[in-house]
Amino acid sequence: MADAPQTAQPCVDTMIALPPPQYHVWKTYPCAYTHYPALGDQDTPPLLLIHPIGVGLAGWFWHRFAQAMASTGTSPDLYVPDLLGCGHSSKPKVAYYAEDWADQVAHFLAQVVQRPVVLVVQGGCLPIGLWLMAHPKAQGLIQSLVLSGPPGMKLMTTPTSPRRQTLLWNLLFSGPVGSGFFRYARREAFLASFSRRQLFAEEQDIDREWLDQLQQDAQDAGGRHAVYSFLAGFWRQDYTALMAAIPVPTLVIFGDAASGINRLSRTDPPQQRLEDYLRQIPTAAGRMIPGRNVLPYESTTAFMEIVRDWLRGELPT
Repeated sequence: MADAPQTAQPCVDTMIALPPPQYHVWKTYPCAYTHYPALGDQDTPPLLLIHPIGVGLAGWFWHRFAQAMASTGTSPDLYVPDLLGCGHSSKPKVAYYAEDWADQVAHFLAQVVQRPVVLVVQGGCLPIGLWLMAHPKAQGLIQSLVLSGPPGMKLMTTPTSPRRQTLLWNLLFSGPVGSGFFRYARREAFLASFSRRQLFAEEQDIDREWLDQLQQDAQDAGGRHAVYSFLAGFWRQDYTALMAAIPVPTLVIFGDAASGINRLSRTDPPQQRLEDYLRQIPTAAGRMIPGRNVLPYESTTAFMEIVRDWLRGELPT
């Protein structure tokens, strides 16, 4: 981690409440996580769930998925860390890189979970998952990988220059302009509009729970540094080699209305997105389900069922 540069669907029936956060310490920072204990499933390895980065987003994103798993009567252990700068974790004013978040999660995996997991990564946090797969502390602790709506392949293979990243951070994000925009972006009208334009396939799935939780978490303006690090492109590299080297079974899930927000991948149709990943990752299988870009929330049951079937080895070819 570097100092800041100077140069829906209908709600799943509530079976369980959102557990209170627990904490571990990584590099002096208190980092929060949520643990959903297993329900009658001692054979499936735990799921380690990585939430997306965005205004108001944190580990709570996975609660609806946890409810859906619980509603079946059986569920493995679910571990949901709040990435540094998000949720209940510390929010230092620094520039966050995917490698930093991967190091945080690797420490959590080695020190708290302490056993092999299935890694489930949402959206643009795929680079975190890739660096985690390569991390020395995580070796032998990731049995398989699930990718939910990852970025278009052009975004994953086209880096941005460090100079551009630094300019974006210094000129737009780290000063008064960034503070003002974050205050604007956490307004309900903006959150609803952005969700409608970029995230959800069906407007009716943008429910009260979604908007209230985003607004609640975004009240802490310290969360803007993680969001702006993502927008500045500190995660943007060429990940071709890391994807090709994935050694474990991988399930790639796209929504049939998947879309991109960057000009590099905005026009790529969903089926092409999926086929790009199947070509790039030798161990991958892929499926399309209804939805757009936040499948565990907007298409919770369909997403849960396909993950569950895949874990059981029952996914049809």
